[in-house]
Amino acid sequence: PRRGPRTGRRAPAARRQPATEQAAATPRSRKGVATRERLIQGAKAVFEERERAIPYQIGTMVETPRAALTADRLAEYADFFSVGSNDLTQMTYGLSRDDAETSFLVDYLRSHVFEQNPFSSLDSQGVGKLVDMAIASARARSDGFEVGLCGEHGGDPTSITWCHEHGITYVSCSPFRVPVARLAAAEA
Repeated sequence: PRRGPRTGRRAPAARRQPATEQAAATPRSRKGVATRERLIQGAKAVFEERERAIPYQIGTMVETPRAALTADRLAEYADFFSVGSNDLTQMTYGLSRDDAETSFLVDYLRSHVFEQNPFSSLDSQGVGKLVDMAIASARARSDGFEVGLCGEHGGDPTSITWCHEHGITYVSCSPFRVPVARLAAAEA
């Protein structure tokens, strides 16, 4: 039962709707359109206030397995994606990066449970498959859809090569990794 605001009491029957009617009244597509429209109107207001407009795109982060799996729906409202590889890796593995790297991960690497640190070099067989699925479904909706990758993987030469081979448009990483990333991107 639906509760009224702050009181914890049931809302009056006249205001309650069956779940199917609620879902029909607020479909995801309308929410996505409304969100995009709010962003466009906000940008327009800033441009008018500053008396200057600049070109821009509206994008979204893909940081969870669900976002990767439903990328086709997200692509309806975004001009580009940026894959947050740190968070996507943590959520795919179900591991906290901070906890893993300071405890059991070293043992896992030594005993070859993991061949490489998944937080340093992109796991092409797990996380990579999710990224591939997101790219394919987004580009099925819009040819040439831009997909980038941000996070520590964006500074790892092996991951950068993988990104290039899988059609990722750009990578970004922490400042100390930029020189290595630029070299790896040039070589890819």
